[in-house]
Amino acid sequence: MSAHTLRIIGIVLVAGIVVAGLGIRFALARMLSTGGAPTDAIQKTVKSKDGTLIAYERMGAGPADILVSAALADRDGARRLERQLESSFTVFNYDRRGRGKSSDVQPYAVEREVEDIEALINAAGQPVFLFGSSSGAVLALDAGSRYGARVRKLFLYEPPFIVDASHAPIPDSLQSEIGDRVAAGKRGDGVALFFRKGMGIPAPGVTFMRLLLPAWRDMAAIAQTAPYDLKILAGTQSGKPLPPDRWSRETPPAMVAVGAKSEAFFHNGARALTALLPATDYRSLDGMDHSAVLMAPQALAAAIRQYFANGK
Repeated sequence: MSAHTLRIIGIVLVAGIVVAGLGIRFALARMLSTGGAPTDAIQKTVKSKDGTLIAYERMGAGPADILVSAALADRDGARRLERQLESSFTVFNYDRRGRGKSSDVQPYAVEREVEDIEALINAAGQPVFLFGSSSGAVLALDAGSRYGARVRKLFLYEPPFIVDASHAPIPDSLQSEIGDRVAAGKRGDGVALFFRKGMGIPAPGVTFMRLLLPAWRDMAAIAQTAPYDLKILAGTQSGKPLPPDRWSRETPPAMVAVGAKSEAFFHNGARALTALLPATDYRSLDGMDHSAVLMAPQALAAAIRQYFANGK
């Protein structure tokens, strides 16, 4: 084996160690396929107020539970969790606008994504539970605040709030930087920017993922939606207190859960939200981190069932 080849292998291994050592398994987990649509899921679409077609699958029986995915993920990323929940709920797992089989009427506004959830609530025909992870947790919280009694409870997993110095603020310019890359046809560069500046993954780790993980192409295909998530998170990642008037005091009861292995800023942000809103609780989940939707769906589903079944 040549010295050049050995050098390349060494770089790859070092990059892998950097990725693992920084506790960013969630970034890799987001790239894992879950094997496609379950054969027993009912495939449907619903039209949002602005005409966007939202594709979703429904499976299971019981109270309705809508799953709201994180950035750069479509419903495939929630399928392992979906399968764990179907015995207790009628699960609605959908492609957020611009992803998978959903369309994407322009111009984009956070309010339009909230209305997509309303369309799913209408399709459910009953008050629903909402589960959201990462930026999807913030979108679910926005929907719960807006639709009040039509949402029974919220389970918010690791909303990425930055409310103090425990994590560097996310630059406001990141939305336009990613948008510019996508507009120039450099979708992969847009994804790389999101991971590097938005998630704090060092450049060697991003290069490792980009070169060796095939699902990078899937994320590049929906790179135009990364600025959507940054818009949803606007005002919550500045290192300052959460905006006091963004969410209604009538927001339904919510559990803000964070993996015990996750970085301190997730925990600090969760506690800040519980101090801001009534009927909101914080919980640290043993053994979990930001990758739990994909990597620990059974344990996460147990926590979700426990909270949604609790009458409090």
